[in-house]
Amino acid sequence: MTVRVALVQLDCSTSETVSHRVTRTLELVDRTAPDVDMIILPELWHVGAFDVEAARAHAQPIDGPLVTSLGALAAEHRIWLHGGSFCELGDDGRHYNTSVLFAPDGALVVSYRKIHLFGFDGGETVLMSGGDELVVVDTPLGPTGLATCYDLRFPELFRALTEGAATAVLLTSGWPTPRIEHWDVLTRARAIENQTWFIACNEVGTQLDIELGGHSMVVDPRGTVVAQAGVAQEVLVVEIDPSAPNEWREQFPVLKDIRLA
Repeated sequence: MTVRVALVQLDCSTSETVSHRVTRTLELVDRTAPDVDMIILPELWHVGAFDVEAARAHAQPIDGPLVTSLGALAAEHRIWLHGGSFCELGDDGRHYNTSVLFAPDGALVVSYRKIHLFGFDGGETVLMSGGDELVVVDTPLGPTGLATCYDLRFPELFRALTEGAATAVLLTSGWPTPRIEHWDVLTRARAIENQTWFIACNEVGTQLDIELGGHSMVVDPRGTVVAQAGVAQEVLVVEIDPSAPNEWREQFPVLKDIRLA
């Protein structure tokens, strides 16, 4: 049985207020949900991935109104909902770039705090704290790993998810236009290396003079791009066969030949 997944490639331009974008996005999820089994949103969509100071200004605890609203939508439509990521104000007083995944009953199944923070000596590296736990959880896609944006550049993370039995990866992102060619290559590479479904949802728009590149895509376990979005806001809907990774791993058992760990 296939799983119908919608990647919501949002326009997250800073010309729009946070409250308006949250309302607009929840309405878009509400309209999309009746036709799919699972939805994924981009990284820090409520403020825009590159406006990290705004993310902190709009930080919420994991049980705050944004996460609560997303869970309610998942329950209303009986779907799996990857709510993208938001700026979590942790119990320890630190800020995290946290992804959230909800089950069809609205329960928060798992959260993932982004491990690799972008910015070198600025940006996320100064304003947020990194997570330290990998996440693999059972979904209709099979064992599913979670990752966020800059994580994409670190293949060891995805190999560890594969070692944790992942056959699919959901990546939420805010990847810029100037490096979109890297995105196009690395999403396929991570799928090929690990023989997994790779479902990567990016955003578009302009944030602090930085243009976001879109190109949200679904890559199959052989590395074929099944579907790819353009550079404007759109909803990309794809049928995914959860059995494909294991079938390909049996036909071409490269993972059994790993010698270095």
